Amino acid sequence: MCYDGLVMKPLALRGVVFDPPIFCAPMAAITHSAFRRLLGDFGGAGAIFTEMLSARMILREDRQRSPCLKRRAHEGKVIYQLMAPDAARLDEVIERLSPLKPDGLDLNIACSAYNVVQQGCGTDLFDDPVRLKDILRVMRRCYGGPLLAKIRLGRQRPDWRERLREVLRLLAGEGIDALTIHPRFIEEKFTRHARHELLGELAQDAGLPVIASGDISDPAQFPAPACGVMVGRMAAACPWIFAQWRDPGLEVDRGEVWRRLCGYIIEDFEPTQALIRIKVLAPYFARNFFFGHTFFRGIHSALDLDTARRRSEEFFSASPQLSTQVSIDGI
Repeated sequence: MCYDGLVMKPLALRGVVFDPPIFCAPMAAITHSAFRRLLGDFGGAGAIFTEMLSARMILREDRQRSPCLKRRAHEGKVIYQLMAPDAARLDEVIERLSPLKPDGLDLNIACSAYNVVQQGCGTDLFDDPVRLKDILRVMRRCYGGPLLAKIRLGRQRPDWRERLREVLRLLAGEGIDALTIHPRFIEEKFTRHARHELLGELAQDAGLPVIASGDISDPAQFPAPACGVMVGRMAAACPWIFAQWRDPGLEVDRGEVWRRLCGYIIEDFEPTQALIRIKVLAPYFARNFFFGHTFFRGIHSALDLDTARRRSEEFFSASPQLSTQVSIDGI
């Protein structure tokens, strides 16, 4: 498929074809069923990742009702990302996901959020190859579809390259089919630039297809060594981004999109949780407008759904001026 002159070849993993090889990143409290539904309305992504899902939570959730787990056919391909501290009951977790027919499973070893690391997940696994190997072996044994992992560069220390190569060899040796690499150090969060110039050497070290993540907001930023790209926070600001890559002339009514998104969230969540999810998305969506801070403040300070929706209607009724360029810096 051609995007603004750039030809993106489909990415095939264990018989599952991701065409185009463009992915919506897993984002906490964002890539739930309601947001994935909206992305599916627009299309353009090869697959959408779920939020990072606690393995133990999956065992408790109602597959048909949980906004974390349930999927709608028009979302397209969905990859379920797991947060697992060890291999205990992981076979049960994968069996429980089976009726949902995941198009891939992904293990997050890139998240450095305090509460995630304290549970022995995310980057804590990067530093513990024994546990990491145990988890991967169970996932590969119990799941025959595409198995992916998301990583960063590791910790910023003199031997980071050697340590990263060890992890890459482990991942390839335990049956990972593709890697998503966010080329920043663990300590950097979203600061500094993503070092996409390293992807060629890292792909060679791993011997695996690499999906590039970090600082990608248009096709021109597709790093040549990558087999695919992942977009995260920019998709939260502009859920139509993948469709607009495919069709640069696409016109979008921001007010209608926000109303539709809120309606989807209210349909999938009980009221208290729905308000929380709307507030999570508000600072991103606000970046579409010159005076988006007034939109964000109105939503953020709302004490109930009716107030949040009324304030958003007041904002859109004033025909707010669109930003000339959407930036997610500082979020």
